[in-house]
Amino acid sequence: MAFTLYEIEDAPAPASKELEKSKAAFGFVPNLHKVLAASPQTLEGYKALHTLFQASSFNNTELTVVWQTFNYYHQCHYCLPAHTGIAHMMKVETTLIEALHNGEVLQDKKLATLQATAKAIVDQRGVLSAEQLDDFKAVGYGEQQLLEIILGLAQKTISNFANHLANTPVDEPFKEFVK
Repeated sequence: MAFTLYEIEDAPAPASKELEKSKAAFGFVPNLHKVLAASPQTLEGYKALHTLFQASSFNNTELTVVWQTFNYYHQCHYCLPAHTGIAHMMKVETTLIEALHNGEVLQDKKLATLQATAKAIVDQRGVLSAEQLDDFKAVGYGEQQLLEIILGLAQKTISNFANHLANTPVDEPFKEFVK
């Protein structure tokens, strides 16, 4: 089944307004947003989760760790290159960007713990051991960050799964990061 890539002009009315906002923010309408426009509520919810996650306590590097951990875990053909490009724009360290894109365990202890915890939350459906929680706390994270990882997971579940279903084409600015 082929999914429609809606343009601003032909999207359902509430979605066309969201696509206009996307174009204003990015200079183009990302194909993911064009796919999600089939359900205006899903597009709006995805964008709201994205905004909320970016406003979390995580810095740009930590946001990238969470996003790319889920993108790699779900093997999202669209989000892995897109967030690789976005990470470069966010001035995240290049070696870290590459490690995340390739699913490698990070060298920095705090970031590796964030990565492992994000993966464990998915693998174990949110049921973490006392040791995993202690390790997370030992590197300086707490309850707020655990909940924010879940917020990031909600955002990435929408995009990763929608991209799998739609086989969303990678946007031109991110094609150089396709492996």
